[in-house]
Amino acid sequence: MKSILFSLPLASAGTVLWSGLFNETFTVDDFDDWSWSNQIEPYQWYIHGSNTTSHYLGLSPDFKNPNSTLEHETQGIRITIDDTSSWNGQPMMRSELIPQTSKDLGSGKLFYHFSLQTREENFPTADLEHQIAFFESHFTELKYGGASAGSLAWFAGGAAHWSTTLEAGTWYNFAYAIDFGARTVGLYASLGADALQEVVAPVSASTSTNSADWHVGELRLDNGPHGPAEDWYWSGVYVESGAITTEV
Repeated sequence: MKSILFSLPLASAGTVLWSGLFNETFTVDDFDDWSWSNQIEPYQWYIHGSNTTSHYLGLSPDFKNPNSTLEHETQGIRITIDDTSSWNGQPMMRSELIPQTSKDLGSGKLFYHFSLQTREENFPTADLEHQIAFFESHFTELKYGGASAGSLAWFAGGAAHWSTTLEAGTWYNFAYAIDFGARTVGLYASLGADALQEVVAPVSASTSTNSADWHVGELRLDNGPHGPAEDWYWSGVYVESGAITTEV
C-alpha cells in the first residue's frame, strides 16, 4: 500500500494518535491490500457486501470538506451502502472502515474527529435507521432515520443528547470528546468552515475500545425491506490526545 502521510493539522492543539486522512497517492485499490494476514495501516476493510471495493468506496478531492485545514488531506472518501451491502448474510446493510493501528485509542481523554456530508444524488432514506461512526458497544454514535426521522442525532449512553436536520450539501463536523478514565463522552460540532464548539457537555457512558472497533461508515437496519443506494462523504478523520483542535 502506498504510504499515507500521518501529520498534524495546520493549527493543531493536540497530538494526533491515528490519522485516517488520504493524500494524493492513496487509491481505492490500496484498501484491498489489507487482510488479516497483512494488517497494514491506516484502515481495516472487511465489513462490506459482495461487490467490488470500488462499488462501495470512492476517493476524490471533490469528496473532502473544501474548508479543511488539515495537512495532506487532498482527498475525501465516499462510502456507499445499497441492497448488496449485507455482510455475512446479516439483515442490515454495512460499509465500514476501522482504524488499523498499534496506538492505544482507548485510554485517557481523546478526541475522535470526522466530517460528514450527503448530496441530492443517493440521499439517505429517512425510513430506515442508520448507525454511523459508532463503536462496537455503541456507547456513542450518530443515528439517522427510523425513530430519528430526518434528523442526524448524537447518542451517548443509549440516549439522544443532540440533533440537527440532515441537509444535502452541508458539511457536518464532529469530534467525540471521550474520557475513558472518567467514562464520559461529550460532543463538539460545527458546519462547513466553522470551528468546532462544544454542543454537549460530557455525559456518562460505558466508554471502551480495543482500538480497532470504531466504525467509520454506515450500518443501515433494512431488516427485510430493500433500501436504496446511499452515498455518505467523509473527511477529516483522525484521533488526537491533549487539547482539542477546533479548526476543521
